[in-house]
Amino acid sequence: METRRDVFQAIADPTRRAIIMLLAVGAMTPNAIATHFDSSRQAVSKHLLVLTECEVLKPQQQGREIHYHLNAEKMKDIEKWLEEFKQLFAQRFSQLDTVLALLKAKKNESGSI
Repeated sequence: METRRDVFQAIADPTRRAIIMLLAVGAMTPNAIATHFDSSRQAVSKHLLVLTECEVLKPQQQGREIHYHLNAEKMKDIEKWLEEFKQLFAQRFSQLDTVLALLKAKKNESGSI
């Protein structure tokens, strides 16, 4: 049975997030990506493997080189998950606004008596 990493494993690591940001601008080779980091080319390759397994990156052979492209569609999984939290927090803030308005109204009522 094949176990596939999920997109959240990809973004869990700061180096992988930095690679994603680099590739958001345009496709790059592993060597070009590695020049942006203090780690070894082999360490960067391991990060690229994780990102590829999660389908966040798409490798594309161009002649003798591989260029990695960001798979923007896969990033939508993250956006969808975050949107659910944004809606939840918006609801909670709305409820908090209601409670604060009620407390303020009660304070005004008791102060005027």
